[in-house]
Amino acid sequence: MQEMQRNIWLVAISVIVVMVLVNNTAYYFLTKKTLEDSFEEELLAHAERLQISLEQSREGSEQFQNQIGRELRTASIAIQYALDPDIEKVTTEQLMELRDKLDLSHITLLKKLPDDIVLYRSSNVNQLNTSTKSWVPWYEVFSQLFEHKNASVDWLGQSLPNFWSGPFEVSTTDVDKLNKWGYYYDGATNYIIDPYVDYEQQQEYESATGVHRMIENSVESSDSLLEIAFINPETFPDGETTINPEGLEQGHKVQEPIFYGSYTIKSERDTELVRQAYFSKEMVTLRENIDGKEMFKMYIPTFVNEKGINITDRDGQPMNSYVLMLTSDYHIIQEKLDSQFLNLGVIIIIVTAFSLLIAIVAMRYYRQSRDKVVKVTQETYVEEINQMFQSIRAQRHDFLNHVQTIHSLAELGKSQELIGYTKELTGDIRMMNDIINIGNPAIAALVRSKISQAESYKIGFSCSFTGLNMQEMGVKTLDVNRMLGNLIDNAFDEVLKYPEDRRQVTLVGNQTVDALEFTVTNTCDDAEGAVARPIFEAGYSTKQQDHQGLGLSIVKSIAKQYKGDVYVTAEPAGKLTFIVKMPL
Repeated sequence: MQEMQRNIWLVAISVIVVMVLVNNTAYYFLTKKTLEDSFEEELLAHAERLQISLEQSREGSEQFQNQIGRELRTASIAIQYALDPDIEKVTTEQLMELRDKLDLSHITLLKKLPDDIVLYRSSNVNQLNTSTKSWVPWYEVFSQLFEHKNASVDWLGQSLPNFWSGPFEVSTTDVDKLNKWGYYYDGATNYIIDPYVDYEQQQEYESATGVHRMIENSVESSDSLLEIAFINPETFPDGETTINPEGLEQGHKVQEPIFYGSYTIKSERDTELVRQAYFSKEMVTLRENIDGKEMFKMYIPTFVNEKGINITDRDGQPMNSYVLMLTSDYHIIQEKLDSQFLNLGVIIIIVTAFSLLIAIVAMRYYRQSRDKVVKVTQETYVEEINQMFQSIRAQRHDFLNHVQTIHSLAELGKSQELIGYTKELTGDIRMMNDIINIGNPAIAALVRSKISQAESYKIGFSCSFTGLNMQEMGVKTLDVNRMLGNLIDNAFDEVLKYPEDRRQVTLVGNQTVDALEFTVTNTCDDAEGAVARPIFEAGYSTKQQDHQGLGLSIVKSIAKQYKGDVYVTAEPAGKLTFIVKMPL
């Protein structure tokens, strides 16, 4: 018994520990998922703000570049007034002098030939006699200007009256420098005036207030953001190069794969995901271990209203979109999670210990209550068994007297008296045998005690049992006795209201393969009224105030516990019958 109790205790403790562990594990992953979602949402919100700020900054940078274009146009007009309208009368020295006065990088004059347009005069001797016929789309622009048309090509650039300026680009004659050229022709000369400046002014502006400064500030102010890159999705990751007339490989700024920011934290899937974001027009994310660190990348397609972002595809066509790639340290979320769990560790331990303490107290209380119930049940069982055995011993003790009485009546020829006497004797013996043969000693003891109680109350109590088997009953004997005891007591209380000759109570028990059924019938003049009242509700009673009205509600709750039920019927002859039926 102690071994079984110890096993139950160990099982209960194990179940509680498992529940606590499962709860803590679930809490860990739920918290982690919440932090991950919060981390991604925070990064996305930061990316959206950054996207707007960077786009505004980029537009400001382009406006500054357009201002440089307007200044080049102004310089072109000044150059026109300073030079002879005939290109043959212009000298290199004049161009150098004007270059220095106007603070330009160089000045070049373009002459139209029958089948070409060449760089005919220049302050930069490296450009002299260079053909532009293969320059796309510059040659088309030059042709339009010589035809007194405003330049209009499907390409990047700034078109003003008699003037066109492209974006900062690499020169064919000097592949190591970035310049911005302006081209002016109004017909007053026989040449196109081409002043240009290097990238220094634009670079200073962007370093001070432009995109590059914005990127640096964003990375420095974030605890997780590591890198930002503006990506040309058409030329990423290698860019686009051409071979110039001198046989040198020439890159193009407008086709650079990364035109703002940096790209040092690389994944093998970057190219695939950049193009996926670009063509699907939806944000794409990647979580990957790069160089031993857990990284989180976001690829955000960005679109502008006009084709003015100074980037082109591989064919040189202007684009109105790019991909913003943010790279962040995913390890930050794990650090936050670890930090949070260090703070919550004490709470988890306290909750676990408190749960175990409650479980221990509950188990002890349950064990004490159970032991108390078992003790009371055992005492009742022993008392009722002793009463039954006492009745059997009394019968055996009186057996000789019964035999002598029968013998005397037979000698005297008192046959009628003999028949009556033996009838009473056999009925008493039969009832005792029926009780003994119930098949369940505890139930038999209960019935025997109720028979004795009925005799003292002068109640006619009869009982009959069929098929009761303690091993196959499927219902706890304690619960059966609780139901029968309450039903019989309820019946006794009712019949005590009537004269002795009407105090009749009948108990029938029947066990089959499918069900266990008990019926208790007693005299009741108001059977119909009793059926209509809520007699099975806890607290309801028609008896004196010392009754709590719990007996029948206990019977019903026990029956329900075994998926059975109890119901009451009114018999025609002033009888009330309670039926308990439970499946096996």
